[in-house]
Amino acid sequence: MKKELKHVAIILDGNRRWAVQHNLPKFKGHEKGFNKIKDFLQWCIDLAIPEATLYCFSTENFKRDRKEVSYLFDLFRKEFDSFAEDQVIHKNKVRINVIGKMAMFPTDIQKRMRNIMARTKKYSHYTLNLALAYGGRAEIVDAVKNMLKDKKTNISERVLKSYLYLDHDPDLIIRPGGEMRLSNFLMWQSAYAELIFMKKFWPDFSKKDLQACIKEYRKRRRRFGT
Repeated sequence: MKKELKHVAIILDGNRRWAVQHNLPKFKGHEKGFNKIKDFLQWCIDLAIPEATLYCFSTENFKRDRKEVSYLFDLFRKEFDSFAEDQVIHKNKVRINVIGKMAMFPTDIQKRMRNIMARTKKYSHYTLNLALAYGGRAEIVDAVKNMLKDKKTNISERVLKSYLYLDHDPDLIIRPGGEMRLSNFLMWQSAYAELIFMKKFWPDFSKKDLQACIKEYRKRRRRFGT
C-alpha cells in the first residue's frame, strides 16, 4: 500500500562523532546539530511535508557528563528564544510541540517550551514535534498511568493511542549516524513506519539526503500486515 508522506521522524544522531571527525570539541558537534534543525524545518516546508518529529534529547541523555548536559541546556535556551521570533515559523504557520518529560528540565527552559507552544498552538499548516527528555517506553507507561487515573476500563489500541504524545504516527523514520536501532524512539508509533538508516552524521545531513530518503520511501509498498 503506497501512501503520501505526511509525517517524517528523524533521530538526530552523530553530533559528537562528527566533532571528533573534524578535530573539534564535542560541544561544537551539538551546536552544529542544533543549527541544522531550522534547515530541516525549511526543507519540510519546501517539500510539503506537513509534520516532522525530531528526537533531540532522550531521558537517558541526562546521564551524560554534567558539563555536556549544561551546554546542551544553553543550546535549548537559545533555540527556543530563537523559535519565538522566527518568521519562518510564524509566516508558515508552524505549530511547535515539545513531547517528553518537560518537568525534568530547569524551570526557565520549561517556561520557554510552554511559551513557544502557546504562541503557535493555533497554527495548522505544519507541525514540528521536538522530542526532549523523551523515552518511548516511558511514554507508554505514562499513558497507562493516565488511563488508570481516568478509570478507563474499556482498554483498546485506540484508547491507549489517545493518551500518547502524538496524534499521527510517522510514515518514515530516518536515523543518520550509522547505528541501526530506534533507541527507545516512538516505540508504539513506529510499528508500521518505514525505516531508513544512514552512515552520514546528522550535522552533515542535507536536503538532498532527505529527498533521497523520500524517493526510497516512495519505492516501498506499505502493506500494514496484509
